[in-house]
Amino acid sequence: MATPARQAPSIDAFGPGGFRVSGEWRPGSLLILDDAAEPWRPGSMAELKVEDFASIIAAGPAVSEFVLLGTGAVQAPPPRELRAALQQAGLGLEFMSTPNAARTYVFLVSEGRRPATALIQL
Repeated sequence: MATPARQAPSIDAFGPGGFRVSGEWRPGSLLILDDAAEPWRPGSMAELKVEDFASIIAAGPAVSEFVLLGTGAVQAPPPRELRAALQQAGLGLEFMSTPNAARTYVFLVSEGRRPATALIQL
């Protein structure tokens, strides 16, 4: 039986206040997990909490190779507690500015990869 074609959302554009995902403007921060895009709570790195990654941690490495975190307009290291929680869950973490993370997501998906992607709005 053939596996159905993957329907990963595309990040078409981003700017202050949100992202255009598969042709639809989505205000605020964005989470893409298991090829589903949804709004994400934190509006800045200062608001970021381990709880914001609960669905990613629950899904675990079976769903995502690693977590790609867009930290906003500039690259900033996430809190130590978050890095420890992801490591304990068996998930790697790559973090970079949101523009770089959005472009990296597009590239990774084009290669057939499946990162859990969490992007803080600009």
